[in-house]
Amino acid sequence: MEKASIIGRKARLVLWDFVMSFMWVCSGALMKLFVGKVLGLGHEPRNEIIKASLSISNMFFFAWLADKSRGAAYNPLTVLSGAISGNLSGFLYTFGFRIPAQVFGSIVAVKLLTGILPQVGRGPRLTVDIHRGALTEGLLTFAIVTVSLGLSRTGSSGFMKTWISSTSKLTLHILGSDLTGGCMNPAAVMGWAYARGDHITKEHIYVYWIAPIEATLLAVWTFRLIFGTQKQEDKSKQKQKTN
Repeated sequence: MEKASIIGRKARLVLWDFVMSFMWVCSGALMKLFVGKVLGLGHEPRNEIIKASLSISNMFFFAWLADKSRGAAYNPLTVLSGAISGNLSGFLYTFGFRIPAQVFGSIVAVKLLTGILPQVGRGPRLTVDIHRGALTEGLLTFAIVTVSLGLSRTGSSGFMKTWISSTSKLTLHILGSDLTGGCMNPAAVMGWAYARGDHITKEHIYVYWIAPIEATLLAVWTFRLIFGTQKQEDKSKQKQKTN
């Protein structure tokens, strides 16, 4: 009975991963279309503030959704950083079910968007050479994973954690937007690349998959080397209480 309950929770989480990935791609494309086509906002400072406010509000909504779904995510790097620190079965579950569900959700979203609203565009593209692109996505990913790991160890409120995470993601996205799109999300990029037919090219795989995954691994290992694991921190706190 307990085993069936665990399987049910895992299946629901995979379904939520699909739904959130689908919604993330749709919301990003529709928000860009709304800002550019409907509102007609340019690049003036006032308009950039409006765009940033919408982006952060969107990220707050997805943070709330992740909480309500008990851990679902739209980004493979989010679940990967947790899987690295877990056991083998959790790692295989993440790679075998959760990440494919996120990728599939993104592909379905892009197919639906481009079929109904062709004016949504063609998604992020690499505008520099493959090595600079990989370095850019790698550095951006390393930074955001490090921020996320740091926030997971702090005692800040949920609102403050979401605010710091959202503003960090937005800042890093802006820094890399002219080079790689500043994506830091392999699943979302995969959806657009699949629609264009360049999802199996060397550039796509190297820049948007291998580089972010390696950066995530490096960020997790570096963080654990400097600050230790969560178990070590819990033991240290327990010793302090007993003393």
